[in-house]
Amino acid sequence: MSQPPAPRRPRGRPPRISREEIIGTARRIVAEEGVGRLTMRRLATEVGSTPMALYHHVRDKEELLVLLLDDYATRTLRRPELPDDPRERVVAAATAIHEALAACPWIVEVLTADDLMSTSALWFVEQIVDGLVACGLSPDRAVHGYRAIWYYTAGEIVVRTTAARRRADDDRATYREQVFAGLDPAELPRLAQVADRWAPLTAEDTYQDGLRALVGGLTAGH
Repeated sequence: MSQPPAPRRPRGRPPRISREEIIGTARRIVAEEGVGRLTMRRLATEVGSTPMALYHHVRDKEELLVLLLDDYATRTLRRPELPDDPRERVVAAATAIHEALAACPWIVEVLTADDLMSTSALWFVEQIVDGLVACGLSPDRAVHGYRAIWYYTAGEIVVRTTAARRRADDDRATYREQVFAGLDPAELPRLAQVADRWAPLTAEDTYQDGLRALVGGLTAGH
């Protein structure tokens, strides 16, 4: 007896996909290859769908990055025990954000888009703004203070991570090292004095020192 023909795969719409599947696949792409390799077309191929089908879940790549940020923040941000002193409360909240973001290499590539904010991080923003208000700043000035703290935090991560990646990719002396090796003590006496220690000194983790100095300056006189 002849075997019945194998059933044909149905044509038409691609298989249904969930937002969770989209985010999980996007997270894998950026973790393995970087944000630059994440496109809606690439993502659609990875999940076995079409770019048009993805647009039912996410509007565009920017919204997808916001979802990735929120997913990452939800999984990694931990609310710390907050001290009573409002200045230290600001330091604790900002440090928690810094530690979470610094542990994720791909996050650096989206931090410069200032309006990409995770809703999961808003509790931390609230603690920073509230702490500054408790120090005597007006709500408006507290928002300006938060912005300064955020720029400092994001900038520190961007510079440190980019420098580490560059050193890992190229073991030759950097341009800075070449310049510092030939400094003229008569022209630049202070820089020449620390030239041989500049690289290790600037590689030290001084984030909290700078943060406390920034918070102290923002709240001075209040």
